[in-house]
Formats: sequence, C-alpha cells, structure tokens
Amino acid sequence: MSSAATQSAATVAAVTPRFVPGVLHVGRVRAAAPDSAQCEQQNQLPCYGPAQIDQAYRLGNGQNGAGVTIAIIDTFGSPTISSDLATFDGQYGLPAAKLTIIQPAGQVPKFNPKSADMTTWAGETTLDVEWAHAIAPGASILLVETPTDVSDASYAQAEEYVIQHHLAGIISQSWGVTEQAESLSVPGIAALHQAYVAAEQDGVTVLAAAGDNGATNPTNNASLLFTRPTVTYPATDPLVTAVGGTELHLAGNGDRTSPDTVWNDTWNTAVNQYQDSSTPSATAGGGGSSTWFARPSYQDDVQQTVGAMRGIPDITMNAACSSPVLTYQSYAGQQQGWYSSCGTSESTPLMAGIVALADQAAGHSLGLINPALYQLAAEHAPGIVPVMSGSNTVSFKQSGRTYTVRGYQARDGYSRAAGVGTIDGQYFVSELARLA
Repeated sequence: MSSAATQSAATVAAVTPRFVPGVLHVGRVRAAAPDSAQCEQQNQLPCYGPAQIDQAYRLGNGQNGAGVTIAIIDTFGSPTISSDLATFDGQYGLPAAKLTIIQPAGQVPKFNPKSADMTTWAGETTLDVEWAHAIAPGASILLVETPTDVSDASYAQAEEYVIQHHLAGIISQSWGVTEQAESLSVPGIAALHQAYVAAEQDGVTVLAAAGDNGATNPTNNASLLFTRPTVTYPATDPLVTAVGGTELHLAGNGDRTSPDTVWNDTWNTAVNQYQDSSTPSATAGGGGSSTWFARPSYQDDVQQTVGAMRGIPDITMNAACSSPVLTYQSYAGQQQGWYSSCGTSESTPLMAGIVALADQAAGHSLGLINPALYQLAAEHAPGIVPVMSGSNTVSFKQSGRTYTVRGYQARDGYSRAAGVGTIDGQYFVSELARLA
C-alpha cells in the first residue's frame, strides 16, 4: 500500500493479486532511540514513543489489556521479533510481552535478507507487534505467520484456526488488496470472508487497515496506482472494522497542539524524500465506497454520505508519516536500529490495543464493534472525537503524467476520509465496553 513508482502503463502485466503490507518508514535510522526534538532536527519530522501516544489518546485509566489476546496476522513474520520487542520494551519501560508465534497455514520459508518481500513483511510484523503491545502492555500477543502473501486460502486457514481454537478475542490485519484488482469470487477471498463470518459468530473483533494511498490503491502491478477512486479489502468487509489514518499534532509530552486532521502527506516533501517518491505522492489515509458490499445496517444513519454501498473507514487513529511512531528492528537485510514508522499499518494495531483495553473492562471479547461505533457517534458520546479537517484526495506522478484522484472531505459527522472520527480513551474504552 505504499506509494507507487513511476512506470509506463505498457509494462503492466497480469499478475496474481497479493495482500500488500502497509508499513512505511520515514527519516534516518538511529542506533539509539531518539526523542521527538531529535527527529525534528534530523528528519524535519517528529517521532513519538508510547508515552506520547498514551497521552495523546488519554489512556492508562486502569486497563492494560490483561487477560486479552490480540492475534496479529502477517506473512513470513520477522526472525528477530522476540528480541526486537524485548529491546523496544526495555527502552520504554514496558512489561515483558507474552508473545507466541504460530504457523497454522503451513511452515514459513526460511528468512532471506535479500528478499524485498520478506524484509518488508518483517518491518510490518515489527510495527504491528510492538505497537499493539505498547497500547495494551498486559495483553498477550499471538503472531500468526502465513507462508505466502498471495491471495489464496492461507490467510483464511490461519484466521479460522485462531477462531476455531478460541486463541484470541481480537484479530489485527495491516494489509490488503484493492477490490478493483481482485474479485470476491476468488476462492481465497471468499474463504477469508467466511472466516469473518465465523469470527462474528464467535465474538471475535476483526480489524483491518484502510490503506495508505488516499482515495486510490495499487493495481495488480503493485508499482502502479489506479487513476480512479478505489478501496481495499478486507477493510471493506462489513464484518471487519476498517481503521483509517489521522495526523496527530503534539507537543513533546504528547499533549495536542491542535485537533487531529485526516492523514494526507501528498505534498509533504520531507515525507516523500524518504519514500523515494517525487512530490506529489499518493501517501494518505484510505477511504471510499466498496464495489463488493452493500451498505450494512449499522451505516443506515449515514446513508446520505455512503449511499447504497459499504463505506470505509469506520474509525481513525494516528497513521501519518508526518507524525510517525518509533519501532526497533534488527533483522538482516535492513539497517539495525530505530525507525520512524507510519501508515494504517500503525493505526490498526493501535486500535487493536484500544479494543483489548475495552475487552478487559467488559470482562469478555466484544466481537463486531461497528454497530457500537456508529451508535456512539450518533449519541455524540465524548469518547468519539470528530475529525473535521482534511481530505484523502491525492495527486501523484505516473507514466509521465500527474494524476489527481478526488477523495472525500472530513466533516462534522461520518466521512469516507475519517469515519466517525478518532477516540478519547478516557471515555471511549468504557463506552465501547458498555455497548459492544
């Protein structure tokens, strides 16, 4: 889901669609964990650790996720995730994580540091695991590794195993495939939808990233973007909570200096230079209307906005590369050290951690939380904070031309740029626990 490089459309070849990880990195890698001021000085971009994110979302009201398990689904995983998580925890004074790794869909190939796919997925795994743990440090983390990122049945097999064996109350997925590049009738996609049906029946909450290219998404050739509005699956599945992206504006201690805005770094040269992209570049929070799924009943109150089809995202958390979080990784193939990481690959595990706090408060897993999110928004509950500024319209250079894909504007109420808004954890955790 990262920004596409310029390439001639004539070179596009039909390829098997794959689930694409959304992790993005900006700035220089550092041997020691920097603070936000050091990142600003070196990268012209801030960076945030767990204490600042906890402060921004007003967490720490007695819940830490104890007794809850978050399942994180990633292809290949990372060969150093256990030690990297320990380093991350040690830096920030977090309790040692309860991390378990399983491979129910088949043995993962040996890690190859020369494989761009494997190193990218390792970075994805690092962000997912470290930040789900940062938000819910008392929760157990179940890393579920799949042997391939092709859109076959392995993802469904992995998730069905988790559901059937009651291994987790929350499933976090920071990857996707563009609806317009795939088909709901493809066996692997159809099987994945059936896994979500099973999750709903078993009371498991499923989350997915809404995408990192604003109103567009990659074609089957992952180096090219669609030049019209598109959306990404599984975020569009009505049984999944689609997590979009905002930009936090924080002081060094994590206090907000201004309200959150929709993540859109299209014209941010400081971000684009680290993505090896020219400016403008389609680097923004995903959102739009499904072409596969009709509007679910929980979106009936926002039908004037979404129309007849399922709209995404449902809710938003920090994802902007102009407000990244820090991760630590040490696997071969990429430089060891501290990275500024971003994307809806960040917002999704953040939200997974929030749901874990609510699960703990409720004393049980909450299952599909979408009806509760829209009810809370309709009630103007204090835990739902409207995001009223910004859009996910993007421009980008491709095939010798500059394209603009018009997206959606944030507003007071639901939008396909910011969903129902973001959260104030001081109220949201208990509100969600009460309703879901």
